Amino acid sequence: MNEQELLKATTHRDRVSSVTESGSRKWVFAQMPHGFFYNIRNVVALFYFAIFFGLPFVKINGNPLFQFNIPQAKLILFSKIFWPQDFFIFAISMVAFIVFIVLFTIAFGRLFCGWACPQTFFLEFMFRKIEWLIEGTPMQQKKLKESPWNFEKIWKKGLKHFVFIAISFAIANVFLSYIIGMDALLEKITGNIFDNFGTLLGLIIFTALFYFVFSRVREIVCTTICPYGRLQGAMLDKNSMQISYDYVRGEPRGKFSKHREKSLGNCVDCHKCVDVCPTGIDIRNGSQMECVGCTACIDACDEIMEKFNFEKGLIRYASENQISEKKPFEYNTRMKAYTVVLLILITIVAVLIYRIRSIDTYIVRTKGQLYQEIGTDTLSNMYTLKIINKTDKIEKVNLTLDKKEGIIQYIGYNELVLQKEKVNEFTFLVKFHKGIIKKRSTPIVFEVWKGKESLQTVKTSFYGPFQ
Repeated sequence: MNEQELLKATTHRDRVSSVTESGSRKWVFAQMPHGFFYNIRNVVALFYFAIFFGLPFVKINGNPLFQFNIPQAKLILFSKIFWPQDFFIFAISMVAFIVFIVLFTIAFGRLFCGWACPQTFFLEFMFRKIEWLIEGTPMQQKKLKESPWNFEKIWKKGLKHFVFIAISFAIANVFLSYIIGMDALLEKITGNIFDNFGTLLGLIIFTALFYFVFSRVREIVCTTICPYGRLQGAMLDKNSMQISYDYVRGEPRGKFSKHREKSLGNCVDCHKCVDVCPTGIDIRNGSQMECVGCTACIDACDEIMEKFNFEKGLIRYASENQISEKKPFEYNTRMKAYTVVLLILITIVAVLIYRIRSIDTYIVRTKGQLYQEIGTDTLSNMYTLKIINKTDKIEKVNLTLDKKEGIIQYIGYNELVLQKEKVNEFTFLVKFHKGIIKKRSTPIVFEVWKGKESLQTVKTSFYGPFQ
């Protein structure tokens, strides 16, 4: 390879795939893949869309299955309500999710991007398919883009962008339903537009955002904006399983013909792997941060290998060690360490979720109050009772004392009625006969009951006179 060929082979390292040598935008006209992995991803995409668009309608016990209500600082997960007091669980869960992504990146490269990222699913399996349907093949799309504005270009571009805006509006509505709930969204949509102008403005902003991302920004999200792609390079090593070109088998490249030299590799230099790539890279140049692990190049290459009776897998999931040294995939020490950390975090989250209460009680002695003498033989302490009702229903509870000799007297009410989704505050007295209180501070335990169900025990103390 001479100096000019070497320079041409390494210029991809100087800039991202979506930028030309002059620094302008390089528009990617990707061909539609066909093959084993693409068929699987089609099924996964349908399943993904069914969950995304259907989940807001699913309810359990009157609560949505999932809702992240930012204005009210309320999270509903599997119909269980989490309030700001519980958000430390959410924080630990996010840390666990990040560790999970890091572990998967170290082990399997950018697998998340190609198989789970919303950007990839919506762009590749919704917006790009609509583009193929309306404007035709990538060659026809490129020709249409470069052609002058005539009737064909106006109606095709107009129809495409109208559909893009309509889908973006639908996505914005569903996205908003995950925040305020589907019932509230339908109520606002069907209500007076002037009474719900804020909701309408939010829908317009999100619609414009989604439309801009999927019609103009597109793969730049993956190649430039998303920090995950740039972090990938720091996390991968030679044992990471990722989409790789087997240069040992493939090089040197050469066009296929009857007189093909036996010394040439299996790569026939057909350029199919580049044509189907949604980010416009050449996987034969090695690992690149723009690769989203979508497997389109694998399907394209396998089709060519089969056509020329070559062994499939010239491009496949493999680590650098598997290709260069023929070593099997190894779950190394670094991966094991991340796995241990991840399991610990998952265990902590599971325990915290299991122990979380829908009704949480706090009892403290009223500030500035010691003990009071009632008559000649009774002592009393005043307490402040705070009960957080995290459910969306009005609940009734009862309070009992472990020391049967004590008496609980509510002040200003006869029973504990808890308003829904609110911190309920009460005041009450606890009375004991002087003969029972033998020391300055006596430990006592309250128990909170909902009917015959014991919800929680709360420990505090009863103050008496110095002995």
